[in-house]
Amino acid sequence: MGVKVETQAGRALGIRDGELCVFRGIPYAKPPVGPLRFRAPEPAEPWSGVRDASAFGPAAPQAPVGLDGIPGMEVGEQSEDCLTLNVFTPAADAGRRPVMVWIHGGAFINGSSSQRMYDFRKLAARGELVIVSINYRLGALGFLHLAGLDAGLGTTSNAALLDQIAALGWVRDNIAAFGGDPQRVTIFGESAGGMSVGALLGTPAARGLFHGAIAQSGAANRVMDAEAGTRVVCTLLDELGIEPGELARLWELPAESLVEAQGRCAQRLNAAVGMRFFGPVVDGATLREPPLEAIRGGLSRAVPVLVGATRDEEKLFGLMDPKAWSLDEAGLLRRVEKRVGTAARGLIEAYRKAREGNRSTEPPELYFAIETDRGYRMPAVRLAEAQSLHQPKTFAYLVTWESPLRDGTLGACHGIDVPFVLGSIGRKGANLFTGGGPAAERLSEQMMDAWIAFARGGDPNHPGLPDWPSHEASRRATMLLGRDCEVADAPLESEREAWQGIL
Repeated sequence: MGVKVETQAGRALGIRDGELCVFRGIPYAKPPVGPLRFRAPEPAEPWSGVRDASAFGPAAPQAPVGLDGIPGMEVGEQSEDCLTLNVFTPAADAGRRPVMVWIHGGAFINGSSSQRMYDFRKLAARGELVIVSINYRLGALGFLHLAGLDAGLGTTSNAALLDQIAALGWVRDNIAAFGGDPQRVTIFGESAGGMSVGALLGTPAARGLFHGAIAQSGAANRVMDAEAGTRVVCTLLDELGIEPGELARLWELPAESLVEAQGRCAQRLNAAVGMRFFGPVVDGATLREPPLEAIRGGLSRAVPVLVGATRDEEKLFGLMDPKAWSLDEAGLLRRVEKRVGTAARGLIEAYRKAREGNRSTEPPELYFAIETDRGYRMPAVRLAEAQSLHQPKTFAYLVTWESPLRDGTLGACHGIDVPFVLGSIGRKGANLFTGGGPAAERLSEQMMDAWIAFARGGDPNHPGLPDWPSHEASRRATMLLGRDCEVADAPLESEREAWQGIL
């Protein structure tokens, strides 16, 4: 038997799935197609009758990702009509349960809320939580900074960020009908999802829409300034054969053409400047300043934050970068110079010195460690530093559990935390990535209960873990989440100090 819920736009018919009621593919905004491409989302059109909410909505248009060895990565059907969300709830009643809103990862160019690895059933049931997962626009369709060329087009540089804000507005207005409490909403996400969490903490328009934030392997760092955003647009136009005065042609192209061109654009820009692209832009409108600066200034001072990374993030991306595993000293220096310029030689030597005696100092290992810290751990540290200036409920962690894939060479890599947080390590395919057994089950329970406790009260402490102190600059207490969970003060401190003046 299905379950009906009345939303502000109409009735939705979900399904019963074990202990939960599940609603999929509910639109939270109009399809961003035709004239609405590249523009801010508009409220969903009301519907008559009862809408079937048993199936996921399409993923945003995207290119295939080169991580086929990781189970559950398939995104299914794709369409520009992608602004939908899903609700997992113990009961569609007046329960006023804590709400968690998941923002999927994928480098801002891939991913979907429907991916099999995002199975929220166990976490929702264990914590008596309402969990919402959302889709949002990706790549050029989500982040093209067209205002840099023509401010009169009525476009937004951060359509995807505004999609996420629109979804949070839907949660505020509708989640009580699904058994949730609109005054206890925690946003959480991993990778680009964690970066989205960091960006939302620094976005004035998102203020008041969430009351807790968990940033997993992504923080408030992945943004471009307007000049870089304009450079991306010009490169994309060149790939499409469109002159700057012919921007109207962007509305005529099929989404597939834009996705193909953004891939070629990314290759050109990466080869030229080693930059990241197709992500949040400091446009002076949605993002008035870099999110970390807004956070440091106290924009989200009322929001408890839990933030962390995995110890060996970058090793996952070695699956798409086989040359990284055989780097010599010259190759290591070239790569690090491309990312940090003249600071490269000193940074490499600092890492080599910090690792002598207990960790490998071979060039590939130094590269993975430096890139992990540049892209993930240091941004997490900086976010904890910034938010703890205003909010005592700021907590830091580092995941040390190692994947058994590729004979253990991936270490505690990017994404290893997700199955533990969601409680899906024992499900089909997941334990190929995480491993299984009593120790894995115990860690999953510890992490689930920490995330649940945080969603309930802004504090991850619970009886299954050692005491978890909040973050203070004088101590830098960090929970190490691995085979044995323990608190470490200022872990990997020599490496952190090496980034002073660089990041």
